Amino acid sequence: MAMPSWFSRLRHSSKCLFNSMRLQASFRTRTSSNSESSKTPFPFWSTSLLPISVAVSAGSLALYPQSNLSLCEAPNAKARTEFVVKGSHKKVPQELIDELKAVCQDNMTMDYEQRYNHGKPLNSFHKAVNIPDLVVFARSEEEVCKIVKLCDKHKVPIVPYGGATSLEGHTLCPHGGVCIDMSWMKNVKALHVEDMDIIVEPGIGWMELNEYLEPFGLFFPLDPGPGATIGGMCATRCSGSLAVRYGTMRDNVISLKVFLATGEVIKTASRARKSAAGYDLTRLMIGSEGTLGVITEVTLRLQKIPQYSVVAMCNFPSIKDAADVAISTMMSGIQVSRVELLDEVQVRAINIANGKNFPEATTLMFEFIGTEAYSREQTQIVQKIISEHNGSDFVFAEDPEAKKELWKIRKEALWACFAMEPDLEAMSTDVCVPLSCLAELISRTKQELDASELVCTVIAHAGDGNFHTVILFDPNNEEHRREADRLNHFMVHTALSMEGTCTGEHGVGTGKMKYLEEELGVEALKTMKRIKVALDPNNIMNPGKLIPSHVCF
Repeated sequence: MAMPSWFSRLRHSSKCLFNSMRLQASFRTRTSSNSESSKTPFPFWSTSLLPISVAVSAGSLALYPQSNLSLCEAPNAKARTEFVVKGSHKKVPQELIDELKAVCQDNMTMDYEQRYNHGKPLNSFHKAVNIPDLVVFARSEEEVCKIVKLCDKHKVPIVPYGGATSLEGHTLCPHGGVCIDMSWMKNVKALHVEDMDIIVEPGIGWMELNEYLEPFGLFFPLDPGPGATIGGMCATRCSGSLAVRYGTMRDNVISLKVFLATGEVIKTASRARKSAAGYDLTRLMIGSEGTLGVITEVTLRLQKIPQYSVVAMCNFPSIKDAADVAISTMMSGIQVSRVELLDEVQVRAINIANGKNFPEATTLMFEFIGTEAYSREQTQIVQKIISEHNGSDFVFAEDPEAKKELWKIRKEALWACFAMEPDLEAMSTDVCVPLSCLAELISRTKQELDASELVCTVIAHAGDGNFHTVILFDPNNEEHRREADRLNHFMVHTALSMEGTCTGEHGVGTGKMKYLEEELGVEALKTMKRIKVALDPNNIMNPGKLIPSHVCF
């Protein structure tokens, strides 16, 4: 008779744990044979790890029963991109559907089209074998609390959903379950103009927020892709073109309110600008990608709208020259607010999509802010740096509408790529390296991209060492998939060899999990998994994301 699936998982988990203990015991015996500890009458792990073995076994039984992922699995011999993310599925109990109906009333749906749309990110090639079984539209913290408690009771996965603009498969539902759409929770709860902070619900978009703040002379400086919501920006630890001056999401969130898997709510910090009180739970949740809890409230740090700004553009004969100028500018101490690099292919896409006639060459875009005199002084200093690095066609804009149009074109660069190849999809990926390595990273990657049969563009937040590429490919074409995969791996491994990261701002999701062990080491991943198990014992919070399934502790 076939063994039940839960028993197989338990046996696999126990075997993994036992092997780990046996190796540790062997190591301890070898290293302590001449010490007093070698005289202990019991194996060292019998007292220190036995409780863990019991806890792990219990945890294995508590894992979501529809998943065929055990506590730890054998790692893949070779990292490769999963274009369709695997998962197992078990029908959601009718009892849960009825209980959710009582909570959400008409604000839930099992319509296939709605479920499909919520199971596929808007601008990402990632797909999953399953879609959510139902979608609920949360209207309040109270509803979120009830939804989370019910899903935990029935051990059904939860996938929080915001603007669906993430690029690494964060909102996929490979195990089905319940998608919590947070887009209806978009209220401003409190604005403190004198303190320059604001408390908002997670569904509000950063662009909507800045429209609200403009009459007060304030703005929120993080600017990822259009459509991103504040909750999703927290979950993915996003940044954008202004991060070179204002930092990333972790630097601009003061406090969060988060509902844990068990339905308990935590407030991660006070509204004070600085605190040394306890663990930094705010930063723990930022970047957790929905795997630890559901964010229902965010307190944000705001900035004054700059008094004056100048936007400048210039062209270069090579991408290395442009990267060297970005590095030299940052080394000069100039407080630029943006340094954006576009290669000639990306400029061509912008011309096609927008009917423009920009020179199709490697281009740098700068923004300088401050007083009128200071902004112009910075512009002149950078113009001199550019002239020393083969730059040409230096132009700058001060008219508000002209500046707005230039940055709008830059923000919509991804969509411009589809104007070149409208029938293809985009693998948009990013890495980040220490600033001194940026020129070499971009140069080496650009050689590979130019030699490829695929159309590829380069975009970089050059002041941060953060480098993006858009690879246009047909995911149904095996040769295209292999080549896109190869280019992605080349870019990531080159960055890691330079003490960089596999993702500067897109996040991990499902797409970048395969690189985490090489970047962070297995001990760091074990620590992450311990945190995950402690806060989400039934593994319902966005399962299958962020932490590789083979990680065992």
